[in-house]
Amino acid sequence: MSAVTLPPQPSITLEEYEAIRVFHRGTRNTGYVFCLVGVLVMCAGRFMSGAPSWLLAVGVGIIVFGWGLLAYATMKRLGKARVLAAKGRR
Repeated sequence: MSAVTLPPQPSITLEEYEAIRVFHRGTRNTGYVFCLVGVLVMCAGRFMSGAPSWLLAVGVGIIVFGWGLLAYATMKRLGKARVLAAKGRR
């Protein structure tokens, strides 16, 4: 018969988990706001009469910047989680 092994135990505490969740929350929320503003600018450039057509490109640029902020916040949170998990293994 094969031996039964327990699932891996979490290497971070609940407090550290909460610290990871709130790390760069402002940056992440700012990224969401930039994406929303970018979509609104794109819609304004496309559907408002008399709006310049270059608003579409500006809207896409704002959305790309918002996604960049979201990616930055995610990578920073991932780094913090890895540091805390590595600290717990020692």
